[in-house]
Amino acid sequence: MKFLSGTPMIFEPFLTKASTRLTIFASIFLAALTFVMVTAPARAATIIRDPDIEYSLAQLAKPILAAAGLGSNVRVLVIDDNKLNAFVVDNRHIFLHSGLILKTDNAAMLQAVIAHEAAHIANGHITRRMQNFGSARTAASLGGVLAAIAGAAAGNPELGVGLALGVNSSAQRNFLAHTRAEEASADKSALRYMKTARVNTQGTIDVLELFEGQELLNTSRQDPYVRSHPLTRDRIRAAKAGAQALVHDGDEDATAQYWFGRAKGKLSAFERPPKWTKRTLKTSPSKDVRLMREAIMYHRQSQKSKAIAALDQAIAMRPRDPFLYELKGQILIESRDQQGALRAYKRAADLAPNNSLCLGGYGRALLSLKRYKEARAVLEKARSIDFRDSRVLRDLGAAYAALGNRGMAAVATAERYALQGRMKDAGIHAKRAVGLLPQGSAGWRRADDILLAAKRAARKK
Repeated sequence: MKFLSGTPMIFEPFLTKASTRLTIFASIFLAALTFVMVTAPARAATIIRDPDIEYSLAQLAKPILAAAGLGSNVRVLVIDDNKLNAFVVDNRHIFLHSGLILKTDNAAMLQAVIAHEAAHIANGHITRRMQNFGSARTAASLGGVLAAIAGAAAGNPELGVGLALGVNSSAQRNFLAHTRAEEASADKSALRYMKTARVNTQGTIDVLELFEGQELLNTSRQDPYVRSHPLTRDRIRAAKAGAQALVHDGDEDATAQYWFGRAKGKLSAFERPPKWTKRTLKTSPSKDVRLMREAIMYHRQSQKSKAIAALDQAIAMRPRDPFLYELKGQILIESRDQQGALRAYKRAADLAPNNSLCLGGYGRALLSLKRYKEARAVLEKARSIDFRDSRVLRDLGAAYAALGNRGMAAVATAERYALQGRMKDAGIHAKRAVGLLPQGSAGWRRADDILLAAKRAARKK
């Protein structure tokens, strides 16, 4: 599981893989405007990037998003924060706080939250808000600075630093706070999506009851969800009435419940103390999830042999599960067993060849063994799938440097700094790359785009 520090800001919706010289700077500021949190200004949050958790949440979201007409265009990501919150800030991502996931009791509750946030997207609430905010100059005046899913900080491969400067709390609240009319609209749509997806709407009632008592608290003590999603007795009454009218008596969806238990189980094993995990192992939804949680518990206690033994039992039950191998790779590489990690990550990448996080781990393991050419190829593939992962860019730059390609190493470094909002540093490395690479080549164009953005950013100061 990868914890990436920085506000939840990703410019994926605004940039394509192709060179975008004329739009990159405006995109940066639009992204900065879009991805601001409802909490205190410039507060650093942490995005958890874990292929297992993201896949599990995708399985829960899939029928809801299909019912909303959003298909597979929306990703569900996790913020490492114990407050109860969920939000959307563009048309491509739904953010859930880890505290909300850990507080929910079943798949239907979490799917109810996803359905509500999906309704804000499907009903055009975010699009209208972006139009109201206007141009990139408006974004700049709000003090937005690009931040993204950031890469590893020196000395700690699981952490990365992002930037969020000067976005005042009133601007954040104004952007993220939905009107009561929008909330009522989202409630109705969410119930319709759940009915279409055959998800028990009792989950909606349970979630509303989770938040209902929050409105009585002082605003400083309320969870962010209540401040950004205003509750009223009328709204709660209407939503409960609608949910009860649609509740069906069918059994719980066993598949959805498995993926919910897997996401919550892995998250809790990393987030909560090992002693807590040990006490609650018996509550795991299935044997393989229990063994996975047990492996994480032992790993966090530096008991490598026991961790691998437990994980190997889980793998024996699900031999084609790439995410169990990915976790094994993480445990081994963090235990300084690079050869073992390489084998585990390779198996994960073979089973999930289009998962950038699995590929990034495999490339990192190759890099640790100084197999630079192979590492470069794997990391380039990971970058082509998800070009916002700064860890991949850091490792890719190291691979190119080791191979003597200083120009491409500079490109990767420039892109990494750009993702972190460090445009001055990005410009320095982009200028170096432009001077080293053949003019017009793919790497040269990428560097030239960043150099142009860096110059424009400097002029705005």
